[in-house]
Amino acid sequence: MATYAIGDLQGCHFSFQHLLSHIQFDPAHDRLWLVGDLINRGEHSLQVLRWLHQHRQSIVAVLGNHDLHALAVAEGFVQPHRSDTLQEILDAPDRDDLLNWLRSLPLVHAEAGYLMVHAGLLPQWSARDALALGAEVAAALRGPVYRDFLRHMYGNHPVAWDDDLQGMDRLRMITNAMTRLRICTLAGEMDFKFKSELEDIPAGYVPWFDVPQRRSADTAIVFGHWSALGLQQRDNLFALDTGCLWGGSLTAMRLEDRTIFQVPCSPEDSPRKIKPAGNRLPGL
Repeated sequence: MATYAIGDLQGCHFSFQHLLSHIQFDPAHDRLWLVGDLINRGEHSLQVLRWLHQHRQSIVAVLGNHDLHALAVAEGFVQPHRSDTLQEILDAPDRDDLLNWLRSLPLVHAEAGYLMVHAGLLPQWSARDALALGAEVAAALRGPVYRDFLRHMYGNHPVAWDDDLQGMDRLRMITNAMTRLRICTLAGEMDFKFKSELEDIPAGYVPWFDVPQRRSADTAIVFGHWSALGLQQRDNLFALDTGCLWGGSLTAMRLEDRTIFQVPCSPEDSPRKIKPAGNRLPGL
């Protein structure tokens, strides 16, 4: 029995299947942890979502920004982006079952000494805080007025945490941090424009995980979202988005011993234009 954490899929179904074959995944015994952005931008989002739904008893997944975007598009609150690949899901006869399962996923999960989140945590939050705050958003998504949450989910404000935040500002702040965060100030003010490499971070900002004395530093955190960051393995930090969508690799880490497994992006997944070489996973 093994547990494998896997980086952003983004609809790369064939790469995902090749990785499962490579690790000899057995749904009867093994478990998958998925860091979010399960769908969108890749060409085979429906196949990915159907496979995950079929094997949901063997899967732990958290929501990413692309997954939330799919839910908002499905409800008609935002128009699809030109680069979205969601229409096949929206037209599928089983769309309601698939989207309802997606909506049931949490923003954060903790188990066996690890915490998994799609993007990151603000420096003011401990792991215990993150679980409680993520549960607030999960309750809104799973509740009878979930459409109100999706309707007002978009926006970049507030940019800094305040314990006194309430209502939609509070839920939006939690959601943005857990699904969109890459860099912030030492005080935890977030920037959502930056998507590049570490050496290009603008003055006054640092990666969320490098803020001194962040309260979650004693917790082993598994995350994705930042493809330009590439594979990162530190004592308590594991970044697994290695840019499969962009022609990079799809990466899995076996949680029991932190062994890394990778497969290159499958040509069948029609990878997007490859980013500059510096953004690709070393070893490709």
